[in-house]
Amino acid sequence: MSRVRRTGVLVVGASAAGLATVEALRRDGYRDPITLLGAEPHLPYDRPPLSKQILSRTWRPERTLLRTPRLLADLDIDLVLGNPALALDSATRTVETATGPITAEHIVIATGARPRTLPGAIEPTGVHVLRTLDDALALRDGLTRARRVVVVGEGVLGAEIAATARRLGHEVTMTGLQHAPMANQLGDLAAGKLAELHTDNGVRLRLGAGVRNLTARNGAVTGVVLDSAGGAETVPADLVVIAIGAAPVTDWLVGSGLRLDRGVVCDARCRAAENIWAAGDVTRWHHPAVGAGCHLENRTNATTQAHLVAANILGADRAYQPVPYFWTDQYDTKIQVHGIIPPDGRAVVVEGDPAAGRFVARFDRADGAPVAVLGWNMPKQVAAHRRSLIGTFEVHAPAYAP
Repeated sequence: MSRVRRTGVLVVGASAAGLATVEALRRDGYRDPITLLGAEPHLPYDRPPLSKQILSRTWRPERTLLRTPRLLADLDIDLVLGNPALALDSATRTVETATGPITAEHIVIATGARPRTLPGAIEPTGVHVLRTLDDALALRDGLTRARRVVVVGEGVLGAEIAATARRLGHEVTMTGLQHAPMANQLGDLAAGKLAELHTDNGVRLRLGAGVRNLTARNGAVTGVVLDSAGGAETVPADLVVIAIGAAPVTDWLVGSGLRLDRGVVCDARCRAAENIWAAGDVTRWHHPAVGAGCHLENRTNATTQAHLVAANILGADRAYQPVPYFWTDQYDTKIQVHGIIPPDGRAVVVEGDPAAGRFVARFDRADGAPVAVLGWNMPKQVAAHRRSLIGTFEVHAPAYAP
């Protein structure tokens, strides 16, 4: 029987949210033992560069590290890598790992998400996903041997991969169910501009069509079969990237007593149970202004939510009610969104001109309250317009039980 290790705070997940939690605790004076548990063997690294700088080889892999080994050592923590969490007993706050159980006064769940795959599809060689550093290096290697690339997925990750592959000189086709890249995230105006941007750079768009299957010869992928209006259509491919979203990593929490619903369900304080918290892509929490079940998957949220969790562990008792934010860089274009663009939202250009490739658009609710602003190559201006959203998102936040 393995000896139970004990610690003050156990952070499960050694990526951006997990490391930010640890750093905030130490910065704010927490001096008890901290354990940071990671499933991957790598030191904590940043994910946004994977689809751009790592794939394009403009960065070496070590440049993605969030902190140097020396700075990590200065945190005075027990850093346990390559050791995934297997189960949680929420009553005793004990996490089972491959090397034995760890019990803590506080547990922070920051296990992130894993890529979704095509259900029922064959998986020949040449088919990739992109979530981890190892995924990025494998995809980068595969691109050196490929000419025709098909990206299945028109969200932010798929669009970024398509842009990088095209700049590397590959023939690129992007496919997906939406009528334009990132339409659900950007609204029709900016998504239409993004479609033009990809087309102008040579990406072939086959959107509004689902994937039926993949084709292969001698065990290697040869194409993607689409369900198009005229029937099945096969798009030739030497390499296929599946970028159809991610699912929160919660399988190890089944039977833990925590509520799981497309993530770890938390109250407005990011608390899932007594002294058990969650931060980052794995979390679904009650945003007082948005309503129950708010879920954000981006780098900014991972860090800011981790800071709030650390403060609440130390007794702050604050609700997490950010103005949601994400950005994407594609070709020479930076797109930033503050707030949440509604599905039927109409963009009103408040600064700049879409025809000139620089503009800010605002989206309002039916009652006239602004709910989002989008910037296209206008980072300073969109940051100024963000102030109009504060009254919408930062409201009085009473305690809430999931």
